[in-house]
Amino acid sequence: MNSSMIMTVLLVIAVIVAAVLIGFWFAGRRIQSNQLESQKLIEQVSQVVSILVIDKKRMRIKDAPLPKQVYENTPFYAKLAKIGVVKAKIGPKVVNLICDGRVYSQLPVKAECKIKLSGLYITEIIKGAVLDEKTLQKRQKANAKAAKKAEKEARKAEKA
Repeated sequence: MNSSMIMTVLLVIAVIVAAVLIGFWFAGRRIQSNQLESQKLIEQVSQVVSILVIDKKRMRIKDAPLPKQVYENTPFYAKLAKIGVVKAKIGPKVVNLICDGRVYSQLPVKAECKIKLSGLYITEIIKGAVLDEKTLQKRQKANAKAAKKAEKEARKAEKA
C-alpha cells in the first residue's frame, strides 16, 4: 500500500466519525429539549400529597403492577430498564406509584411523608422521614451482607 491510499482511508474514517459525532450532538439537543418540556409539564401537574409507604421495589415496567397504558406508552428503550415502584396508601386507597431514582433511595418503607406527586410519578419528598446519608450507607451494607449470605447458602445447597 502506498501512503496516498492510507491517507484516503484515514480521511474517510475521520469524515465518518465526524458525521456520527455531529448526529449525536443534534440528537442530544433534541432529547434535552424534549426532557425540558416534559419536566415543565410534570411541574405544572404536580401536587403535594401525604402518603404512607407500604413497600418499594425495583422492577421492570412490564412486571410492575401499573396500568396497562403506562407500559404501552413507554418508549421501547425504557421498557428494559428497572424502575422504582412504590406501593403506598393515599387516604383510604392503596396505589402503586413510579418513583424518581434519587427519591427512591431516600424514601423509607413503613413511614408517612409528604411528597410531590405528578400523576403516578413521585418527583420529590417534601416533608417526612427522609433517610440521611449514614442510614442509606448502613442499609446498603446490610443489603450487601444479606445478599452475600444468601449466595453462600445457595452454593452450599448446590454442593449438597
